Amino acid sequence: MMGAGGIGGYIGARLAQAGGDVSFIARGAHLAAMLQTGLSIQSDLGSFVHAPVSASGAAVDIAPVDLVIFAVKLYDSEGAAASIAPLVGVNTRVVTLQNGIDSVEILGRHLQRNDARVDPHEGCDR
Repeated sequence: MMGAGGIGGYIGARLAQAGGDVSFIARGAHLAAMLQTGLSIQSDLGSFVHAPVSASGAAVDIAPVDLVIFAVKLYDSEGAAASIAPLVGVNTRVVTLQNGIDSVEILGRHLQRNDARVDPHEGCDR
C-alpha cells in the first residue's frame, strides 16, 4: 500500500483484516506511530486496530509484490511513483485510488510501463 493516510490506511487495514498480506509505505510521524501502536480504524462499519503493522519508509525494504495500491495525494504522485519502482515486477499490477487521470500517466512514465490505462467507469450509485 503506497500511502497510509485516510484512504490507503483504511483500505490496507481492511485487506489485512480479511487475511491479506499487506505492507504499507508511509513516512514521518505517521510511520513511527503505525510501527509503535498499529493502525487504528474508526468506522461506522466497525472500528479496530490493525497491529502489528508491516510498514517501511522505503519501497526498497519490501520485496516485489503482486499488487501495489497507490493511494497518495495527487501532488505527491511524481515522487511516490518513482519510489515504488522496486516493488513492481513484470507481473505486478498497480491500482491507483486518486481523483483525476494524471496519475495513470505519471505511474506509466516512472514505472516504464506501456500498459497503463484508465478504467472509464465513473461515478457511484447507491
